Amino acid sequence: MPKHTPQRSFKTHLFLRGQTDRLSSGVLRLLAILFWLVIWQLAALFVGKQFILPSPLETLGCLGTLIGTGEFWVITAHSLLHIALGFFSALVGGVLASVASYRIRLIKTLISPLIMAIKSIPVASFVILLLVWMHASYLSVVVAHLIAFPIIYTNLLRGLESTDTKLLEMADIFQIQGCARIRSLYLSQVLPYFEAATSLALGFCWKAGIAAEVISTPASSIGGELYSAKVFLDTPNLFAWTVVIVCISALIEKGFSRLIRMIVRRIEEGA
Repeated sequence: MPKHTPQRSFKTHLFLRGQTDRLSSGVLRLLAILFWLVIWQLAALFVGKQFILPSPLETLGCLGTLIGTGEFWVITAHSLLHIALGFFSALVGGVLASVASYRIRLIKTLISPLIMAIKSIPVASFVILLLVWMHASYLSVVVAHLIAFPIIYTNLLRGLESTDTKLLEMADIFQIQGCARIRSLYLSQVLPYFEAATSLALGFCWKAGIAAEVISTPASSIGGELYSAKVFLDTPNLFAWTVVIVCISALIEKGFSRLIRMIVRRIEEGA
């Protein structure tokens, strides 16, 4: 029979404790959601008017009706595609701009006022200005890009600038250059900043992209549906689309964060 060494027993104990903690955390999260659903239901009963505050069940029924239509999936995919395009273009641009700013101080000086201006200008101002210059259907792409770019650029540049100078000196002494230098030196320093930047940028550009759609009301968009629901006082539909926005946001952030963590582990194992 296999011997249960103290080390193995300790590892088993840690594993079981981790599983219990995760289960407890999941139960508490579920109870918190149920608590707020009960509060919502009580508030809806107190108001007693569907067009002001629909109940959770009414919202769920409306959501079920939406999901059962083909138009729902077209609208959701349309908004997702546009905002994803804005995010990934900002990701590529942010990586390139941060590396260029790290290498050449003049580029950092030139980009700095632009980043400050983008951070300061409200989304509504961006949308109104951009509507003068372009068609409404492209607006969410540009707004998502403008919101995500400063976050990615600033975080990655901070990660590059925080690289240990002693490690840089050692790399110079041992003549570590090219891909080996990037993988063994910079990636370990930058990846935590990259993970934080992408997670934060995803949430912000999704919300900003939807807000841009609400103002510009392009065809086949979630923002357009929100605006229509508001105009026609279809509050259950408004709440249903809001639930869709929240669920998609949570799924995207968690899925992308897991993907980034998996890539980080692969790179660290390879290094």
